Amino acid sequence: MRGGPGDAERRQRWGRLFEELDSNKDGRVDVHELRQGLARLGGGNPDRGAQQGISPEGDADSDGGLDLEEFILYLQEREQRLLLLFHSLDRNQDGHIDVSEIQQSFRALGISISLEQAEKILHSMDRDGTMTIDWQEWRDHFLLHSLENVEDVLYFWKHSTVLDIGECLTVPDEFSEQEKLTGMWWKQLVAGAMAGAVSRTGTAPLDRLKVFMQVHASKTNRLNILGGLQSMIQEGGVRSLWRGNGINVLKIAPESAIKFMAYEQIKRAIWGQQETLHVQERFVAGSLAGATAQTIIYPMEVLKTRLTLRRTGQYKGLLDCAWRILEREGPQAFYRGYLPNVLGIVPYAGIDLAVYETLKNRWLQQYSHDSADPGILVLLACGTISSTCGQIASYPLALVRTRMQAQASIEGAPQLSMLGLLRHILSQEGVRGLYRGIAPNFMKVIPAVSISYVVYENMKQALGVTSR
Repeated sequence: MRGGPGDAERRQRWGRLFEELDSNKDGRVDVHELRQGLARLGGGNPDRGAQQGISPEGDADSDGGLDLEEFILYLQEREQRLLLLFHSLDRNQDGHIDVSEIQQSFRALGISISLEQAEKILHSMDRDGTMTIDWQEWRDHFLLHSLENVEDVLYFWKHSTVLDIGECLTVPDEFSEQEKLTGMWWKQLVAGAMAGAVSRTGTAPLDRLKVFMQVHASKTNRLNILGGLQSMIQEGGVRSLWRGNGINVLKIAPESAIKFMAYEQIKRAIWGQQETLHVQERFVAGSLAGATAQTIIYPMEVLKTRLTLRRTGQYKGLLDCAWRILEREGPQAFYRGYLPNVLGIVPYAGIDLAVYETLKNRWLQQYSHDSADPGILVLLACGTISSTCGQIASYPLALVRTRMQAQASIEGAPQLSMLGLLRHILSQEGVRGLYRGIAPNFMKVIPAVSISYVVYENMKQALGVTSR
Protein backbone atom coordinates (compact mmCIF):
# COMPACT_ATOMS: atom_id res chain seq x y z
CA MET A 1 0.00 0.00 0.00
CA ARG A 2 1.48 3.32 -1.02
CA GLY A 3 2.21 5.51 2.01
CA GLY A 4 2.01 2.64 4.54
CA PRO A 5 4.52 0.19 6.11
CA GLY A 6 5.25 -3.33 4.85
CA ASP A 7 2.68 -6.11 4.87
CA ALA A 8 4.30 -8.06 7.74
CA GLU A 9 4.51 -5.02 10.00
CA ARG A 10 0.96 -4.05 9.07
CA ARG A 11 -0.40 -7.51 9.95
CA GLN A 12 1.40 -7.38 13.31
CA ARG A 13 -0.15 -4.00 14.06
CA TRP A 14 -3.61 -5.24 13.07
CA GLY A 15 -3.08 -8.36 15.21
CA ARG A 16 -2.28 -6.23 18.27
CA LEU A 17 -5.37 -4.12 17.64
CA PHE A 18 -7.49 -7.28 17.30
CA GLU A 19 -6.26 -8.56 20.68
CA GLU A 20 -6.99 -5.20 22.27
CA LEU A 21 -10.53 -5.09 20.88
CA ASP A 22 -11.32 -8.75 21.68
CA SER A 23 -12.18 -7.97 25.30
CA ASN A 24 -13.83 -11.35 26.07
CA LYS A 25 -10.96 -13.27 24.38
CA ASP A 26 -13.26 -15.51 22.31
CA GLY A 27 -11.23 -15.03 19.11
CA ARG A 28 -13.85 -12.75 17.53
CA VAL A 29 -14.58 -9.01 17.46
CA ASP A 30 -18.30 -8.23 17.45
CA VAL A 31 -20.23 -4.95 17.13
CA HIS A 32 -20.24 -4.36 20.88
CA GLU A 33 -16.48 -4.79 21.18
CA LEU A 34 -15.81 -2.64 18.13
CA ARG A 35 -18.07 0.05 19.55
CA GLN A 36 -16.24 -0.03 22.89
CA GLY A 37 -12.88 0.09 21.16
CA LEU A 38 -13.92 3.01 18.99
CA ALA A 39 -15.08 4.96 22.04
CA ARG A 40 -11.84 4.16 23.88
CA LEU A 41 -9.40 4.74 21.02
CA GLY A 42 -10.98 7.35 18.79
CA GLY A 43 -13.83 9.00 20.65
CA GLY A 44 -16.43 10.63 18.45
CA ASN A 45 -19.53 8.63 17.64
CA PRO A 46 -18.99 4.93 18.33
CA ASP A 47 -22.46 3.76 17.30
CA ARG A 48 -22.19 5.00 13.76
CA GLY A 49 -18.74 3.64 13.01
CA ALA A 50 -19.27 0.33 14.77
CA GLN A 51 -22.58 -0.51 13.16
CA GLN A 52 -21.26 0.25 9.71
CA GLY A 53 -17.91 -1.42 10.42
CA ILE A 54 -19.20 -4.96 11.11
CA SER A 55 -20.96 -5.42 7.79
CA PRO A 56 -22.10 -8.46 5.81
CA GLU A 57 -19.21 -7.83 3.44
CA GLY A 58 -16.65 -8.05 6.25
CA ASP A 59 -18.30 -10.92 8.12
CA ALA A 60 -17.66 -13.76 5.67
CA ASP A 61 -19.34 -16.50 7.72
CA SER A 62 -22.28 -14.25 8.80
CA ASP A 63 -21.90 -15.07 12.50
CA GLY A 64 -22.14 -11.44 13.67
CA GLY A 65 -18.42 -11.07 14.42
CA LEU A 66 -15.00 -11.01 12.77
CA ASP A 67 -12.23 -13.51 13.38
CA LEU A 68 -8.60 -12.43 12.94
CA GLU A 69 -8.43 -13.06 9.18
CA GLU A 70 -11.79 -11.33 8.56
CA PHE A 71 -10.67 -8.47 10.76
CA ILE A 72 -7.40 -8.10 8.78
CA LEU A 73 -9.30 -8.07 5.47
CA TYR A 74 -11.71 -5.50 6.90
CA LEU A 75 -8.86 -3.21 8.06
CA GLN A 76 -7.01 -3.65 4.77
CA GLU A 77 -10.04 -2.36 2.91
CA ARG A 78 -10.49 0.44 5.48
CA GLU A 79 -6.88 1.61 5.06
CA GLN A 80 -7.22 1.67 1.28
CA ARG A 81 -10.28 3.89 1.51
CA LEU A 82 -8.68 6.13 4.12
CA LEU A 83 -5.56 6.50 1.98
CA LEU A 84 -7.66 7.65 -0.99
CA LEU A 85 -9.46 10.13 1.25
CA PHE A 86 -6.14 11.31 2.71
CA HIS A 87 -4.75 11.99 -0.78
CA SER A 88 -7.92 13.87 -1.79
CA LEU A 89 -7.40 16.23 1.17
CA ASP A 90 -3.63 16.47 0.68
CA ARG A 91 -4.01 18.93 -2.20
CA ASN A 92 -0.31 19.65 -2.79
CA GLN A 93 0.56 15.94 -2.41
CA ASP A 94 3.38 16.59 0.07
CA GLY A 95 2.27 13.77 2.37
CA HIS A 96 0.81 16.11 5.01
CA ILE A 97 -2.53 17.87 5.54
CA ASP A 98 -2.21 21.39 6.91
CA VAL A 99 -4.68 24.02 8.10
CA SER A 100 -5.09 25.66 4.69
CA GLU A 101 -5.86 22.32 3.05
CA ILE A 102 -8.54 21.61 5.68
CA GLN A 103 -10.13 24.99 4.93
CA GLN A 104 -9.88 24.43 1.16
CA SER A 105 -11.53 21.02 1.40
CA PHE A 106 -14.45 22.37 3.38
CA ARG A 107 -14.72 25.39 1.09
CA ALA A 108 -15.01 23.04 -1.88
CA LEU A 109 -18.20 21.75 -0.23
CA GLY A 110 -19.50 25.29 0.14
CA ILE A 111 -18.70 25.35 3.86
CA SER A 112 -16.63 28.18 5.31
CA ILE A 113 -14.76 27.42 8.54
CA SER A 114 -12.53 29.85 10.40
CA LEU A 115 -8.77 29.46 10.86
CA GLU A 116 -9.37 28.69 14.54
CA GLN A 117 -11.87 25.94 13.70
CA ALA A 118 -9.47 24.39 11.18
CA GLU A 119 -6.68 24.48 13.78
CA LYS A 120 -8.89 22.70 16.32
CA ILE A 121 -9.66 19.99 13.79
CA LEU A 122 -5.94 19.61 13.07
CA HIS A 123 -5.03 19.55 16.80
CA SER A 124 -7.47 16.69 17.37
CA MET A 125 -5.26 14.45 15.17
CA ASP A 126 -1.78 16.02 15.33
CA ARG A 127 0.09 13.86 17.86
CA ASP A 128 3.66 14.98 17.13
CA GLY A 129 3.04 18.74 17.34
CA THR A 130 4.07 19.51 13.73
CA MET A 131 0.80 21.40 13.00
CA THR A 132 0.20 18.97 10.12
CA ILE A 133 -1.44 15.56 9.80
CA ASP A 134 0.62 12.82 8.21
CA TRP A 135 -0.72 9.51 6.88
CA GLN A 136 -0.07 7.55 10.09
CA GLU A 137 -1.88 10.12 12.26
CA TRP A 138 -4.82 10.20 9.85
CA ARG A 139 -4.98 6.40 9.63
CA ASP A 140 -4.78 5.80 13.37
CA HIS A 141 -7.40 8.45 14.11
CA PHE A 142 -10.01 7.22 11.63
CA LEU A 143 -9.20 3.51 11.24
CA LEU A 144 -12.31 2.30 13.07
CA HIS A 145 -14.56 5.05 11.73
CA SER A 146 -16.51 4.24 8.60
CA LEU A 147 -15.58 7.36 6.61
CA GLU A 148 -16.17 7.19 2.87
CA ASN A 149 -15.77 10.81 1.72
CA VAL A 150 -15.13 14.37 2.85
CA GLU A 151 -18.82 14.78 3.75
CA ASP A 152 -18.37 11.97 6.29
CA VAL A 153 -15.41 13.80 7.83
CA LEU A 154 -17.63 16.85 8.24
CA TYR A 155 -20.31 14.62 9.79
CA PHE A 156 -17.75 13.30 12.28
CA TRP A 157 -16.70 16.79 13.38
CA LYS A 158 -20.16 18.30 13.37
CA HIS A 159 -22.01 18.38 16.69
CA SER A 160 -25.40 19.80 17.67
CA THR A 161 -27.88 19.55 20.49
CA VAL A 162 -31.54 20.43 21.01
CA LEU A 163 -32.53 22.89 23.71
CA ASP A 164 -36.17 23.73 24.33
CA ILE A 165 -37.04 26.31 26.96
CA GLY A 166 -40.54 26.99 25.69
CA GLU A 167 -39.56 30.01 23.62
CA CYS A 168 -39.36 30.56 19.88
CA LEU A 169 -35.95 29.11 19.01
CA THR A 170 -35.69 30.30 15.44
CA VAL A 171 -32.62 28.51 14.07
CA PRO A 172 -33.61 24.89 13.36
CA ASP A 173 -31.21 21.98 13.55
CA GLU A 174 -29.41 21.04 10.32
CA PHE A 175 -29.44 17.50 8.97
CA SER A 176 -27.00 15.85 6.58
CA GLU A 177 -28.13 14.23 3.35
CA GLN A 178 -27.44 10.82 4.89
CA GLU A 179 -29.75 11.60 7.81
CA LYS A 180 -32.49 12.69 5.40
CA LEU A 181 -32.15 9.58 3.25
CA THR A 182 -32.13 7.17 6.20
CA GLY A 183 -35.04 8.88 7.97
CA MET A 184 -32.83 9.85 10.91
CA TRP A 185 -34.02 13.46 10.65
CA TRP A 186 -37.62 12.70 11.62
CA LYS A 187 -36.45 10.61 14.58
CA GLN A 188 -34.43 13.58 15.80
CA LEU A 189 -37.46 15.84 15.36
CA VAL A 190 -39.61 13.37 17.32
CA ALA A 191 -36.99 13.18 20.06
CA GLY A 192 -36.81 16.98 20.17
CA ALA A 193 -40.60 17.32 20.26
CA MET A 194 -40.88 14.82 23.11
CA ALA A 195 -38.11 16.60 25.02
CA GLY A 196 -39.91 19.90 24.51
CA ALA A 197 -43.23 18.44 25.66
CA VAL A 198 -41.79 17.05 28.91
CA SER A 199 -39.70 20.18 29.50
CA ARG A 200 -42.62 22.56 28.99
CA THR A 201 -44.91 20.46 31.16
CA GLY A 202 -42.32 20.41 33.94
CA THR A 203 -41.91 24.19 33.88
CA ALA A 204 -45.54 25.06 33.01
CA PRO A 205 -46.28 26.73 36.40
CA LEU A 206 -43.42 29.18 35.85
CA ASP A 207 -44.56 29.79 32.27
CA ARG A 208 -48.12 30.52 33.40
CA LEU A 209 -46.79 32.79 36.16
CA LYS A 210 -44.77 34.70 33.55
CA VAL A 211 -47.86 35.28 31.37
CA PHE A 212 -49.96 36.16 34.45
CA MET A 213 -47.43 38.80 35.52
CA GLN A 214 -47.00 40.14 31.97
CA VAL A 215 -50.71 40.90 31.80
CA HIS A 216 -51.74 41.68 35.39
CA ALA A 217 -48.65 43.02 37.19
CA SER A 218 -48.37 46.80 37.53
CA LYS A 219 -46.96 49.54 39.74
CA THR A 220 -50.17 49.72 41.75
CA ASN A 221 -50.71 46.05 42.63
CA ARG A 222 -46.98 45.22 43.01
CA LEU A 223 -47.68 41.63 41.98
CA ASN A 224 -44.59 39.49 42.61
CA ILE A 225 -43.69 35.82 42.12
CA LEU A 226 -45.12 34.58 45.41
CA GLY A 227 -48.23 36.73 45.14
CA GLY A 228 -48.86 35.57 41.59
CA LEU A 229 -48.61 31.90 42.56
CA GLN A 230 -50.95 32.44 45.53
CA SER A 231 -53.50 34.25 43.35
CA MET A 232 -53.56 31.46 40.76
CA ILE A 233 -53.83 28.69 43.36
CA GLN A 234 -56.59 30.52 45.29
CA GLU A 235 -58.59 31.03 42.09
CA GLY A 236 -58.31 27.53 40.62
CA GLY A 237 -56.29 25.24 42.84
CA VAL A 238 -52.91 23.65 42.17
CA ARG A 239 -54.10 22.18 38.84
CA SER A 240 -54.67 25.69 37.53
CA LEU A 241 -50.89 26.16 37.40
CA TRP A 242 -50.89 24.00 34.24
CA ARG A 243 -53.59 25.95 32.37
CA GLY A 244 -52.63 26.47 28.74
CA ASN A 245 -49.96 23.77 28.84
CA GLY A 246 -51.94 21.37 26.66
CA ILE A 247 -51.93 23.61 23.60
CA ASN A 248 -48.38 24.74 24.39
CA VAL A 249 -47.30 21.10 24.01
CA LEU A 250 -49.66 20.51 21.08
CA LYS A 251 -48.09 23.23 18.95
CA ILE A 252 -44.52 21.87 19.27
CA ALA A 253 -44.88 19.23 16.52
CA PRO A 254 -46.42 21.40 13.76
CA GLU A 255 -44.15 24.33 14.57
CA SER A 256 -41.00 22.15 14.44
CA ALA A 257 -42.09 20.46 11.20
CA ILE A 258 -43.00 23.72 9.46
CA LYS A 259 -39.81 25.40 10.65
CA PHE A 260 -37.69 22.48 9.42
CA MET A 261 -39.35 22.35 5.98
CA ALA A 262 -39.22 26.14 5.55
CA TYR A 263 -35.58 26.20 6.66
CA GLU A 264 -34.63 23.59 4.06
CA GLN A 265 -36.34 25.52 1.24
CA ILE A 266 -34.89 28.88 2.30
CA LYS A 267 -31.45 27.31 2.68
CA ARG A 268 -31.58 26.05 -0.91
CA ALA A 269 -32.65 29.48 -2.15
CA ILE A 270 -29.76 31.16 -0.31
CA TRP A 271 -26.97 28.65 -0.90
CA GLY A 272 -28.00 26.06 -3.49
CA GLN A 273 -27.80 22.44 -2.36
CA GLN A 274 -25.06 22.86 0.23
CA GLU A 275 -25.57 21.27 3.63
CA THR A 276 -24.28 23.98 5.96
CA LEU A 277 -24.55 27.78 5.94
CA HIS A 278 -22.34 30.51 7.34
CA VAL A 279 -23.46 32.04 10.63
CA GLN A 280 -24.97 35.10 8.92
CA GLU A 281 -26.82 32.94 6.41
CA ARG A 282 -28.10 30.66 9.15
CA PHE A 283 -29.43 33.74 10.92
CA VAL A 284 -31.33 34.91 7.83
CA ALA A 285 -32.64 31.43 6.97
CA GLY A 286 -33.53 30.68 10.59
CA SER A 287 -35.34 33.98 11.07
CA LEU A 288 -37.37 33.50 7.90
CA ALA A 289 -38.16 29.90 8.81
CA GLY A 290 -39.23 30.99 12.30
CA ALA A 291 -41.43 33.74 10.85
CA THR A 292 -43.03 31.25 8.45
CA ALA A 293 -43.79 28.77 11.23
CA GLN A 294 -45.12 31.50 13.52
CA THR A 295 -47.41 32.86 10.78
CA ILE A 296 -49.03 29.46 10.30
CA ILE A 297 -49.36 28.40 13.94
CA TYR A 298 -49.95 31.87 15.44
CA PRO A 299 -53.67 31.27 16.19
CA MET A 300 -52.50 28.53 18.55
CA GLU A 301 -50.33 31.12 20.33
CA VAL A 302 -53.39 33.32 20.91
CA LEU A 303 -55.38 30.35 22.18
CA LYS A 304 -52.54 29.40 24.50
CA THR A 305 -52.50 32.88 26.05
CA ARG A 306 -56.30 32.97 26.48
CA LEU A 307 -56.37 29.47 28.01
CA THR A 308 -53.44 30.32 30.29
CA LEU A 309 -55.24 33.38 31.65
CA ARG A 310 -58.76 31.90 31.79
CA ARG A 311 -60.79 31.87 34.98
CA THR A 312 -62.22 28.62 36.36
CA GLY A 313 -65.15 27.56 34.18
CA GLN A 314 -64.63 30.32 31.60
CA TYR A 315 -64.07 27.87 28.72
CA LYS A 316 -65.04 24.22 28.37
CA GLY A 317 -61.88 23.49 26.42
CA LEU A 318 -59.76 24.39 23.41
CA LEU A 319 -62.52 24.25 20.80
CA ASP A 320 -64.94 26.21 22.99
CA CYS A 321 -62.30 28.91 23.49
CA ALA A 322 -61.63 29.11 19.75
CA TRP A 323 -65.34 29.29 18.92
CA ARG A 324 -66.04 32.06 21.46
CA ILE A 325 -63.12 34.17 20.18
CA LEU A 326 -64.31 33.73 16.60
CA GLU A 327 -67.92 34.52 17.50
CA ARG A 328 -67.25 37.60 19.64
CA GLU A 329 -64.13 39.12 18.11
CA GLY A 330 -63.93 37.79 14.55
CA PRO A 331 -61.12 35.91 12.76
CA GLN A 332 -58.71 38.87 13.08
CA ALA A 333 -58.51 38.19 16.83
CA PHE A 334 -56.41 35.10 16.13
CA TYR A 335 -53.61 37.37 14.87
CA ARG A 336 -53.58 39.97 17.64
CA GLY A 337 -49.99 40.67 18.64
CA TYR A 338 -48.63 39.11 15.44
CA LEU A 339 -46.47 42.13 14.49
CA PRO A 340 -44.45 42.37 17.75
CA ASN A 341 -44.15 38.57 17.71
CA VAL A 342 -42.53 38.53 14.25
CA LEU A 343 -40.38 41.56 15.03
CA GLY A 344 -39.15 39.80 18.16
CA ILE A 345 -37.79 36.91 16.11
CA VAL A 346 -34.99 39.02 14.61
CA PRO A 347 -33.26 40.17 17.84
CA TYR A 348 -33.87 36.80 19.48
CA ALA A 349 -32.43 34.77 16.60
CA GLY A 350 -29.56 37.14 15.90
CA ILE A 351 -28.37 37.51 19.48
CA ASP A 352 -29.00 33.85 20.38
CA LEU A 353 -26.97 32.58 17.42
CA ALA A 354 -24.20 35.22 17.64
CA VAL A 355 -23.66 34.76 21.39
CA TYR A 356 -23.73 30.95 21.04
CA GLU A 357 -21.10 30.91 18.28
CA THR A 358 -18.94 33.52 20.06
CA LEU A 359 -18.95 31.69 23.41
CA LYS A 360 -18.29 28.30 21.82
CA ASN A 361 -15.39 29.56 19.70
CA ARG A 362 -13.90 31.55 22.61
CA TRP A 363 -13.96 28.45 24.81
CA LEU A 364 -12.31 26.36 22.09
CA GLN A 365 -9.56 28.94 21.62
CA GLN A 366 -8.75 29.31 25.32
CA TYR A 367 -9.39 25.90 26.86
CA SER A 368 -9.50 23.21 24.19
CA HIS A 369 -6.02 22.38 22.89
CA ASP A 370 -6.51 18.91 21.46
CA SER A 371 -10.12 18.68 20.29
CA ALA A 372 -12.48 20.43 17.88
CA ASP A 373 -15.45 19.31 19.99
CA PRO A 374 -16.14 21.47 23.08
CA GLY A 375 -18.22 18.76 24.76
CA ILE A 376 -21.88 18.60 25.68
CA LEU A 377 -21.63 20.52 28.98
CA VAL A 378 -19.97 23.47 27.26
CA LEU A 379 -22.57 23.41 24.48
CA LEU A 380 -25.38 23.35 27.05
CA ALA A 381 -23.85 26.28 28.93
CA CYS A 382 -23.37 28.26 25.70
CA GLY A 383 -26.94 27.50 24.63
CA THR A 384 -28.39 28.53 27.99
CA ILE A 385 -26.47 31.84 28.10
CA SER A 386 -27.15 32.70 24.46
CA SER A 387 -30.86 31.95 24.76
CA THR A 388 -31.07 34.08 27.91
CA CYS A 389 -29.38 37.01 26.12
CA GLY A 390 -31.81 36.60 23.22
CA GLN A 391 -34.77 36.68 25.61
CA ILE A 392 -33.55 39.87 27.31
CA ALA A 393 -33.35 41.63 23.93
CA SER A 394 -36.75 40.45 22.67
CA TYR A 395 -38.68 40.38 25.96
CA PRO A 396 -40.39 43.81 25.63
CA LEU A 397 -41.84 42.74 22.28
CA ALA A 398 -42.93 39.41 23.80
CA LEU A 399 -44.69 41.27 26.62
CA VAL A 400 -46.48 43.58 24.18
CA ARG A 401 -47.52 40.54 22.11
CA THR A 402 -48.96 38.78 25.15
CA ARG A 403 -50.90 41.87 26.27
CA MET A 404 -52.32 42.37 22.77
CA GLN A 405 -53.40 38.73 22.68
CA ALA A 406 -55.09 39.07 26.07
CA GLN A 407 -56.48 42.61 26.13
CA ALA A 408 -59.83 41.76 24.49
CA SER A 409 -60.56 39.23 27.26
CA ILE A 410 -59.87 41.68 30.10
CA GLU A 411 -62.80 43.88 31.11
CA GLY A 412 -62.07 47.59 30.83
CA ALA A 413 -58.70 47.05 29.15
CA PRO A 414 -57.93 49.53 26.34
CA GLN A 415 -57.71 48.00 22.84
CA LEU A 416 -54.38 49.46 21.78
CA SER A 417 -52.03 48.91 18.85
CA MET A 418 -48.42 47.80 19.31
CA LEU A 419 -47.03 51.36 19.43
CA GLY A 420 -49.96 52.55 21.53
CA LEU A 421 -49.40 49.77 24.04
CA LEU A 422 -45.66 50.48 24.19
CA ARG A 423 -46.33 54.18 24.88
CA HIS A 424 -48.97 53.29 27.49
CA ILE A 425 -46.62 50.92 29.37
CA LEU A 426 -43.71 53.39 29.29
CA SER A 427 -45.87 56.28 30.49
CA GLN A 428 -47.57 54.31 33.28
CA GLU A 429 -44.78 51.99 34.45
CA GLY A 430 -41.53 53.11 32.86
CA VAL A 431 -38.94 50.84 31.28
CA ARG A 432 -39.31 48.32 34.10
CA GLY A 433 -42.87 47.74 32.93
CA LEU A 434 -41.55 46.19 29.73
CA TYR A 435 -39.90 43.43 31.76
CA ARG A 436 -42.83 42.31 33.91
CA GLY A 437 -42.63 38.54 34.43
CA ILE A 438 -39.03 38.17 33.34
CA ALA A 439 -37.98 36.74 36.74
CA PRO A 440 -40.06 33.51 36.45
CA ASN A 441 -38.96 33.36 32.82
CA PHE A 442 -35.30 33.23 33.94
CA MET A 443 -36.14 30.80 36.73
CA LYS A 444 -37.37 28.21 34.26
CA VAL A 445 -34.32 28.31 31.92
CA ILE A 446 -31.99 25.94 33.82
CA PRO A 447 -34.65 23.30 34.72
CA ALA A 448 -36.11 23.52 31.21
CA VAL A 449 -32.71 22.99 29.56
CA SER A 450 -31.83 20.16 31.95
CA ILE A 451 -35.13 18.32 31.48
CA SER A 452 -35.03 18.87 27.73
CA TYR A 453 -31.50 17.48 27.40
CA VAL A 454 -32.09 14.40 29.57
CA VAL A 455 -35.32 13.48 27.77
CA TYR A 456 -33.79 14.21 24.35
CA GLU A 457 -30.82 11.92 24.95
CA ASN A 458 -33.04 9.10 26.25
CA MET A 459 -35.48 9.48 23.35
CA LYS A 460 -32.58 9.34 20.88
CA GLN A 461 -31.44 6.04 22.40
CA ALA A 462 -34.97 4.64 22.34
CA LEU A 463 -35.44 5.63 18.68
CA GLY A 464 -31.96 4.51 17.64
CA VAL A 465 -30.77 8.02 16.78
CA THR A 466 -26.97 8.25 16.57
CA SER A 467 -25.32 11.34 18.06
CA ARG A 468 -23.39 13.66 15.79
